[in-house]
Amino acid sequence: MIESLNTLDTRLFLILNGWHNSFFDPIMYWFSDKLIWIPMYLLIAFYIVKHYKRQGIYILLFIGLVILLCDQTASLLIKNIVHRLRPSHEPALAGLVHLSKAGPGGLYGFVSSHAANAFGVATFLAFSLNARFKILTYWLFIWALMVSYSRIYNGVHYPGDVAGGIIVGIFIGWMLARVYVSVINRRLET
Repeated sequence: MIESLNTLDTRLFLILNGWHNSFFDPIMYWFSDKLIWIPMYLLIAFYIVKHYKRQGIYILLFIGLVILLCDQTASLLIKNIVHRLRPSHEPALAGLVHLSKAGPGGLYGFVSSHAANAFGVATFLAFSLNARFKILTYWLFIWALMVSYSRIYNGVHYPGDVAGGIIVGIFIGWMLARVYVSVINRRLET
């Protein structure tokens, strides 16, 4: 069963990674880059604090906690337990993987930290912000999906790595949104 899933995951990876071209190569490289998104993060933080005032600071602190938990769960816990090689480090795929200029990444890839972090933030905000921010949450899920796909496109994650990261991110984002809404948000409203 596991071998069949790995074979399917590898085939799907080779198909998706094989769709590269000179137009999308730099776009997908930048989608995976953390620094290019700083203006977006600052703009979101500005609007949250502007709209929610003091409560916005708590939202931002929770976003930091979401990222910390998603990243540590993916990078320190799951990757070090599972030890699944990234496709860029898999000897059987040598010469078949299209890598971006970012390079092959670390040795292990299951689960994708990028996918976990992006979906964690998107999920937390979707369940924590009021309806006024619906368009932002839609944008964040599209952004999270593109960041996740870019990891396959750039040759550093299998689709299963990304799917695992998405599950981790959604779970942690949802759990912390529940904590925020039921504990912090209620205390601030009283």
